[in-house]
Amino acid sequence: MFKIRDIPIDPPLILAPVAGYTDTLFRQAVKGLGGCGLVVSELVSTEGMTRNQDQSFHLARFEEAERPVSIQIFGSDPGRMAESAAMVQQMGADIVDINLGCPVKKVVRQGGGSNLLRDLPLLRQIFTAVRAAVSMPLTVKIRAGWDRNSINAVEVLKLAEDCGVEALAIHGRTRCDMFSGQADWSVIALVKENARIPIMGNGDVFTPVDAERMFRETHVDGVMIGRGVLANPWLLRQCHDHLSGNPTSAVSQRDKAQFMMRFLDRIRSEVPEPVALGKMKKMGGYLSKGIPGGAKLREQLHSAHSTDELLSALSNFFSELFQRVPS
Repeated sequence: MFKIRDIPIDPPLILAPVAGYTDTLFRQAVKGLGGCGLVVSELVSTEGMTRNQDQSFHLARFEEAERPVSIQIFGSDPGRMAESAAMVQQMGADIVDINLGCPVKKVVRQGGGSNLLRDLPLLRQIFTAVRAAVSMPLTVKIRAGWDRNSINAVEVLKLAEDCGVEALAIHGRTRCDMFSGQADWSVIALVKENARIPIMGNGDVFTPVDAERMFRETHVDGVMIGRGVLANPWLLRQCHDHLSGNPTSAVSQRDKAQFMMRFLDRIRSEVPEPVALGKMKKMGGYLSKGIPGGAKLREQLHSAHSTDELLSALSNFFSELFQRVPS
């Protein structure tokens, strides 16, 4: 357990922000499985928020069951960043987080995300403006640097600390690495060694043993996991079990089927049909990994023309599966 100001992060395992995936429905589902001390929203555009675009506010919504919850914002204009942070505070979130790590072109071209690691004077302006705009805890998520020749994570850490940032999460890749190769945990360890604030490590944690190794090798205060949880929503709970010295929670194929049916049905119920179908296909693609015949199931989900057709195909697939392979 560690604290971000007076907010306990217990257990010290965090669901990372993953654009297009970690919406309120997924965060609630993961939190309900246990082992998750903090959830972070998908990155929300400050341009969208300050222009009152419905989609941005939709991305920022959360439920009480998610607490503690951090809303992550991105942008490059200090004024809009400050205004958006104030909106997050007014919404009642526990933490506001600034994204300095997103590597995707759409975000970088707007000057936000990991592009800000190349402009520390502007970054200082953003930190100063946001800190002045809110009284709530302020955190940031960064990458090691822009590329392997410009790793400046410690420099960004010191700037953040000087400006009143209260915790920092670092992904061990650079922007130019995207998601290829291996995350460099030595950079995470170096940031932790030089930090006065809590540090969360992120990158290449896919098993409970990975989480244990990150704590041991980097001495971070918390481990943040993103992509691994998409395919295995129980991963945070399994990490907590392992780190507590308890047997790792077993997840049966029937457990997976029930979770997948309930979760996709909730998307169908709460998201408008055209958007819901795409989201169900996307999430179904991840959740079906590791299920016998998963490739066939993904084909069926991808070819569905409606949410009802998708759920019907899913139900029939699992009925046939459990007739062949009892679990």
